[in-house]
Amino acid sequence: MVRDHFWICDYTLLLSNLILSVYIISFLIGLPANLLALYAFSIKIHTKAGPTDILLLNLIVSDLLFLIILPLKMHEAASGMQWHLPDYLCSITSFIFFSTIYTSSLLLMAVSVVRYVGIAFPIIYHQFLKPMYVIVSSGVIWIFSAAQCTIVFITQHHLALPGNNSTVCYENFSPEQLTILLPVRLEFFIVLCLIPLLTCTYCYIHSIIILYSRPGISQMQKQKAIGMALGTLAVFLVCVLPYNTSHLLGYFDGDSPKWRYYSLLLCTFNTCLDPIIFYFSSSTFRLAGKKSIFKMLGWSVAKLQRHGASSD
Repeated sequence: MVRDHFWICDYTLLLSNLILSVYIISFLIGLPANLLALYAFSIKIHTKAGPTDILLLNLIVSDLLFLIILPLKMHEAASGMQWHLPDYLCSITSFIFFSTIYTSSLLLMAVSVVRYVGIAFPIIYHQFLKPMYVIVSSGVIWIFSAAQCTIVFITQHHLALPGNNSTVCYENFSPEQLTILLPVRLEFFIVLCLIPLLTCTYCYIHSIIILYSRPGISQMQKQKAIGMALGTLAVFLVCVLPYNTSHLLGYFDGDSPKWRYYSLLLCTFNTCLDPIIFYFSSSTFRLAGKKSIFKMLGWSVAKLQRHGASSD
């Protein structure tokens, strides 16, 4: 019994250190990258806002909201996965944590659809995809993902759903809570993960096929399309799909899989992979990134602009 107790303590400490390390790495990489992207796209929005730029700006805001609440998750990990903060902060943190993950998935799907329409149906793109329509669509995405994730508040605070007395945050659910939560998670897997993944795959594959069938398209544009597609699929396959697979398996098993939290860690890398998509989607972001890097190396702005012009 004593040996088992020490083994459990060591395992908990190892898990806490792993989670804390992933959170810190994601925060240190994701925050400056997304702030740089916010600066670049803010410039682009004020000059000439395209539909993709508006969607990507919303994606940046979603990532930054995720990063803002990440220190609270760091505090949880540093405390041995025990939640010592007020209960309402647990609910708010969990709500933002999950809703931004699914907002990002839906926004990436919207970006893939917009880019596909722009390539396959350019006349429809210029006639119907006005910035205002995209702004309204972005608002709908935010509202939809937020409404879905209100299950966090329902599960934790509904009087008819008694929870297990625990000091952990949004874990160790009672059977009554799982009865409500597991079907909702299954819906998350289908609506907020599988459909966006299949949509992105279809749109980017067909976009690349169309681009390579047109002789007038430059090699750089083709490479940007491939980079955008690979970056988006990497976000889904590495960050989103493993965690949502736990929803599917958990529904049929009738419980949360033990490895669920490990897969959830992959979602934090979303904020590190999204800047790759920004890089391939916007010359403004590429120029801002080069400007920041070369400024640290002491290059002049004029020299940087000549370098960017020659590369384009």
